Amino acid sequence: MRSRAMRRPLAVYLTLEGALALFMGIHGTVTAIYRVQVAGLNPLQLTLVGTALEGSIFLLQLPTGALADTFSRRASVIVGVLLTGAGFLLEGLFPIFWTILLAQVLWGAGYTFISGAEEAWIADEIGVERANQAFLRANQVGMVTQIVGVGISVALASVRLSLPLVTAGALTLALGVALVPLMPESRRAPREGDGAAASLRERLAEVGRTARAGLALTRARPVLPLILGITLFQGMSSEGFDRLGEAHFLLDTGLPPLGPLQPVAWFGAFSIAIALVGLAATEVARRRVDTASHRSVSRALLGLVAALLVCLVAFALAPGFGLAAVAYVAANVIRRVTGPLSTAWMNQSADTRSRATVLSLEGQADALGQIAGGPVIGAIGLAASLPAALLASAVALLPALGLYLPAVAMRGHAAEVDVVEEAAILDE
Repeated sequence: MRSRAMRRPLAVYLTLEGALALFMGIHGTVTAIYRVQVAGLNPLQLTLVGTALEGSIFLLQLPTGALADTFSRRASVIVGVLLTGAGFLLEGLFPIFWTILLAQVLWGAGYTFISGAEEAWIADEIGVERANQAFLRANQVGMVTQIVGVGISVALASVRLSLPLVTAGALTLALGVALVPLMPESRRAPREGDGAAASLRERLAEVGRTARAGLALTRARPVLPLILGITLFQGMSSEGFDRLGEAHFLLDTGLPPLGPLQPVAWFGAFSIAIALVGLAATEVARRRVDTASHRSVSRALLGLVAALLVCLVAFALAPGFGLAAVAYVAANVIRRVTGPLSTAWMNQSADTRSRATVLSLEGQADALGQIAGGPVIGAIGLAASLPAALLASAVALLPALGLYLPAVAMRGHAAEVDVVEEAAILDE
């Protein structure tokens, strides 16, 4: 009976992740080209667009995580999907810098409602250990559907470059509506003030208590501040690569002729290569990394991030298209594998009553890093060159490697807080 009860939430989770990856494939394949060629954004504006996205994530990540823990993780995910769809649609309809900034705010808000809540929801529905494995499986499903999305994006872009963005937005909005009858929620933790008599003030006070408990638990678990610090510096590094990587190909290394849709076709090919190689790499991680073990996950992440640093340097200094393409694909594959492993690492130390709040802190640390690093790296690209800005992105990853060393050195339950202490924190 228990196994059967787990099937529907797991099926919904995998379908949701697959659909979001499909729509992101449709949206993301041409976004950089759309912003450069249609909206005419310069390197600083490109990074400011990212800063708007990450700024909204930073401001809203913790409050939305606490809201999800207090009210409903299911409702949080649905609201997030709808907001994301609205952001995609707005950007595709209006190729203007300020409108694109507003679209990023909507997208960022949607991300915060989904991030943390989705992982907490599935962990409580099917259990933490199965959920940690599900994160990797969902990553693989997403890579497959993303390939389909890339093909759709390239086909739509042949008609009009904005059409993939508009289509992705409309489909994401439809997904949010479809989740209303399809997404179950059977394992909400009991809350103070539940029931018809609960006032709005009581519920908001409970949101505050949930947020404080999540923060206190994070401070009490020795590994969590290290994970958040690592995430902060990885966010600083990723912002420049995310916003300027495609521009580096368009403006520096150049793209060899590949049909009438040269830039779109090349970035589509990159996305397919990343998905295929990432699918295999994630399967290796799923088989070899024990996602329930702190030591196994932290060691795997240390090796992956060290390899990522090498790829970022190679991409920035590549003398031509060939090496740049290999480094670009490899860096993106590594990031695809580290994402679910990092979530599983955080999930090992999260409590069911504040799980979405604790997991949201990782997204907030990433957003803070991107906010801090994005404008600086963009300014370097504007004042010096795109390769210089991309090299700065690689340098920003060095402190993260330093923080991995004490994290890996923690043994077993040394990475976790005492159970009695945890209960006292959560019951305060």
